[in-house]
Amino acid sequence: MKLRLSIEEFDRGLEELSKKYLILAPRTFEKRGTYSDTDVVRYAKVNNFSEMNWEDKSHFPAKEALLPVNEVLFYFTEDEYKVAAEDTRERLVFLRACDMNAVKRIDQIYLGNGASNDFFYTRTRKKTKFVVVGCTKTFRNCFCVSMGTNKADNYDAAMNIRGNEIQLEIRNEDLNVFSGREIDFDIDYVTKNEFEVDLPEKVDFMYMQNHKMWDEYDTRCIACGRCNYSCPTCTCFSMQDIHYKENENMGERRRVWASCQVDGYTNIAGGHSFRVKHGQRMRFKTLHKIHDYKKRFGENMCVGCGRCDDMCPQYISISEAYEKVAHAMREKDNEELISEVYEKVVKAMKEKREE
Repeated sequence: MKLRLSIEEFDRGLEELSKKYLILAPRTFEKRGTYSDTDVVRYAKVNNFSEMNWEDKSHFPAKEALLPVNEVLFYFTEDEYKVAAEDTRERLVFLRACDMNAVKRIDQIYLGNGASNDFFYTRTRKKTKFVVVGCTKTFRNCFCVSMGTNKADNYDAAMNIRGNEIQLEIRNEDLNVFSGREIDFDIDYVTKNEFEVDLPEKVDFMYMQNHKMWDEYDTRCIACGRCNYSCPTCTCFSMQDIHYKENENMGERRRVWASCQVDGYTNIAGGHSFRVKHGQRMRFKTLHKIHDYKKRFGENMCVGCGRCDDMCPQYISISEAYEKVAHAMREKDNEELISEVYEKVVKAMKEKREE
């Protein structure tokens, strides 16, 4: 069903849905940004359309709706453990196409990546529905078109914003609480970003592993992890056991967001660390986005939202890193071609002398 409705009619529908759903969307928090005089846009509970911010790109992705920054998994004593109580409310998440595509990647990691699904992610995912909001403009550092994530079709509803009106497509009957006039329309999507990204068709991991391109990040990257925390597809986490002061044999286990870029992430028993240099960490992240994940699941992990570029205090660009990998792979192909031609020439000259 496709409807045209006013903001007031849309808000009445949200009010009805809020009886069943926790409604989450990008929301502006004033004076709570990086600096004391800056704002931050992140996902939070909203009650009406006016509380949503669709004029700006959110600083943090919609993955917060599925993967809390800090989540208690269970409580334990000396003898037993008890799974943390579940928030039984269903969730309705408003998000853009890039973030909707990111959910698909997260699903693959937590629900299609081994013999069993992640219990805690599964129970949250089962009660979550998504509304894709059309994009009429590209934002700074976006390259979703290059990644093929400017469109999404795995949604329960979708909407365009037209001034004081909403165009709403409803696919899931559970969301059919809105009153409006039926019309026909297509969901908006960006067809061109400010720049295109040259992606490598294939990546030779062994060749790229010790490539000189990573050396510059040893000094440029400060290992703050902001790129990971703002990324919609980074899903690494760490476990923390919190012991209570009253009884150190009692406590809780928490799952918290982690970053492959920060110090200590790859530390293991005995004091060894797999990736000490910042360039090694940048290599791991970059190749995971456009090689490792793709090799396993058939598509790039990165969705081209550009948030990591937005957030980096050192102005490191992931899209530039992708292009450097593409350039390095072309250089390798050219070197192999030259070597092949050279070998053929040498062979031909040798055969001619033998004649």
